This record gives sequence, C-alpha cells and structure tokens, in this order.
Amino acid sequence: MIATGIQLAYLSSAALFVLALRALGQPTTARRGMQMAAFGMLVAVCATLVDQRIVSYEWLIVGLVAGGVIGYPLGMWVPMTAMPQRIAFSHAFGALAATLVGVGEYLHGFHEGTLTHGKTVALGFEVFFGALTVTGSLMAFGKLQELLPGAPITFRGQNVFNLSLFAIGVVCLVWLVVSPYDTAFFIAILAIGLAVGVLMVLPIGGADMPVVVSLLNSYAGLAAVATGFALDNNILIVVGALDGASGFILSMAMSKAMNRSFANVLFGAFGAEAAGPEAATSGASGEMVGIDADDAALRLAYARRVIIVPGYGLAVAQAQHQVRELADLLEKRDVDVRFAIHPVAGRMPGHMNVLLAEAGVSYDKLFDMEDINERFSDADVALVIGANDVVNPAARTNRSSPIYGMPILNVQDAKSVIVLKRGRGKGFSGVENELFVSPKTNMLFGDAKQSITQLCVEVKQA
Repeated sequence: MIATGIQLAYLSSAALFVLALRALGQPTTARRGMQMAAFGMLVAVCATLVDQRIVSYEWLIVGLVAGGVIGYPLGMWVPMTAMPQRIAFSHAFGALAATLVGVGEYLHGFHEGTLTHGKTVALGFEVFFGALTVTGSLMAFGKLQELLPGAPITFRGQNVFNLSLFAIGVVCLVWLVVSPYDTAFFIAILAIGLAVGVLMVLPIGGADMPVVVSLLNSYAGLAAVATGFALDNNILIVVGALDGASGFILSMAMSKAMNRSFANVLFGAFGAEAAGPEAATSGASGEMVGIDADDAALRLAYARRVIIVPGYGLAVAQAQHQVRELADLLEKRDVDVRFAIHPVAGRMPGHMNVLLAEAGVSYDKLFDMEDINERFSDADVALVIGANDVVNPAARTNRSSPIYGMPILNVQDAKSVIVLKRGRGKGFSGVENELFVSPKTNMLFGDAKQSITQLCVEVKQA
C-alpha cells in the first residue's frame, strides 16, 4: 500500500508540473503556475520521505534546515536585476546534487558488488552531465556577475580541443559500461565533465549567456533523468525530461530570436575582439546628438503615443519603478503608453517582463516584438532605456554586420527617438548602433534611474 501511495503521489506531482508549465506560458496565469509547481514538488518530496529505503532522517533534517537558511535569502533578498545570475547559481547547486548522488550510488554499488551495465550507463551519464553543468553554471554566474570577463576567452584550436575532450569523456563512459568496476574511468568521467563545463562556457560572450543558462538547464534535466533511472525513481525521470526538453526548446527559441544557429552560439565566440574584418566595417557614421531632460520631458508630455523599449541598462540601473511612474504620469495626460519587449532583452528570457511586473506595470501594456513592431510608425516618441543591439538597424541594413539578420524592434520607424544611455559604449555584440546617430534620435546620457526620475519631475511641471 505504501509503494502504491508513493507512485500515486508521483503521478499527481507529474500532472501538476505539466499543468504548471502550461500556466507559465501566459503572464496572467504564471503566478498560479508557480504555485502548482511548488505544491507538486512538495508532494513529491513528502512521498520520497516515506520511502522505505530511507533508514535515517537526521541528515535529511540537517539538509532541510541548511537549504532553507540558504534558499530563503536567495529567493527573497536577491534583487530582480540579479535574477539571471541567481538562476545560474541555482543550476550549479542542482547539478551538484545530481553529481553527488551519482558518485554516492557508484561507490555504494562498487562496495556492495551490485553494479550492472544498465545502472552504470545511468550513473556515468548522470555524473558526466551533472559535473559539466556544475562548472558551466558557475562560469555563467561569474560572467553575469562580472566576476569574469564578459568577452569570450579563446585560444587557438579551442573548439577542436573541447570536442576532443568531450569525445574522450564519451569513450571513458563506454569503457566504464563494459567494465563497471574500473574506478579510474569513473574518476576520469567526473574530471572531464568538470573541465568541459569550464571550457564550454569561457569562449561564449556575455550577450549569449541567456542561451547558455537555458542550455545548462537542459543538461541539468538530462542529469536528473539519469538519476531517476539510477535510483529507479519515476518522478525524477518525468521532471528531468520536462526540464531537459523545455530548456532545449527555450535555447532554440532564443537562438532564433538572435538569428543565430545553435552551433554559432556554442562555438562562435560571439563578441570577441578578433571577430573578423567585417566587425571593423560595421560601425555607424555620424555624431550622437544629446538632449536635456527638460526638452525630453516636453516631447514626451505632449506626445499622443509613446513606446518604451526597456533593455539591460534598465535592469542595471534598477529603474523599473521610475519607469512605471513615468508611464503613469504620461497616461494621466492622455498619452497612449506601451512597452515593447524583445525576446532576448536582458539576461534571461522574460527578464524585462519580470522587472516591469515587479514594478506594477500592467500585463496588457507589455507587447512582444511581433505585436508591437507595426505600431512604431504611429508612435510620436520611442523611449529606449538601456537597449542596444535589439534596436540596431544594422541588423537589417548592413550585411557585413555580425548581427545582420537578427530580428529587431522597429524603433527607427518612430517619428522621434530618445535613448537613455550611460555612455557612448557599444552593445554586447561590439557593433556601433546606427540608430544612435540617426537625425531623428537624441541621446539622454546618464544613469537611467536618475534620468527617468528627472523626466518625471519635468513632466509634472510641463
């Protein structure tokens, strides 16, 4: 009866996870989706705790307390602007758990003499993908947190070396399956996995970190599937498969949004200084024209339609609440205000949506690129806040540009453009932005939070 109850609980949890994924597809139901996923995980954990194979609960209680002490600050106190790196850090912990379980199960089976070829396949796969996800996620965290250089770190023959090292790991895994008790190959799989994780992420630029984090999430899911097979745990197999598939689909969707192939993201070292001669010919000619906050505020206050384009600069400045205040002030003056969200704006999928929702911006004011692009031509002002590559017309006009073919927001079609930017630097692609030197564009330089606060003051006085 206990075994049947456990499997029924696992089935209920799996159903809740599937329903949660469906609910997460819409902003209006996303909160309910998170609640269903959390409840499903609670059911799965409780069912696992009554499993007859657990002989002692003392260490489980210690782990529960320690995890709660660490997890609560990560969930409650980390600002939304730092959410991408927090997610990468969480992936590292999840993958570390899978890796340690794999190591423990292998050692247990080695000493008990119960290792089989089938179980060794699962354990080797689990440890290999778990280990590379641990170090890969830590590298992604370091780049997002700016502890490591955001630019690609490369060396001659790097892709060949990485692929060769990965192939050696696969060969070791095959040999371990043939000879399950050869611990040297198990250790080699673990070490190679850790090395591949580092070498896989270092040559990838900061602009591609959202794709990398999503891909690492997929790898963590694959490790969880292997853990499920190794432990004969059905819910781990289901959850790992959902995690792996959704992470891979999301990675592909983001690559498509950047007009980049998956291979180009992983092996292209996008953003490297030595990007090729075409990078030197992709610059924009002309001078940026500045504007004062009071002039920008007058233009916004007397506009009929304004489209706000948030970017990573908004997150860095933590200016989402000021943007919401500015939008409210403009709407009180009967200005039609909308927000244009590019699929890869920010450092993770939905980054801008989450920030604006946290500030209280209504979901019905947020428009995806496909829905808002045709409306830019009717906008009196397009207000760009910290966005760069996703509004660069070079993606359409300059075939020599590294970002050529990338879908962008049609900001250049607006009657006038105001860009809030900290300085005159380039985007993560390293490409000069033609929009910034357009005759219809004015630049409001400075910290976005301070600039928008000043705009709010000026709009009130307009």
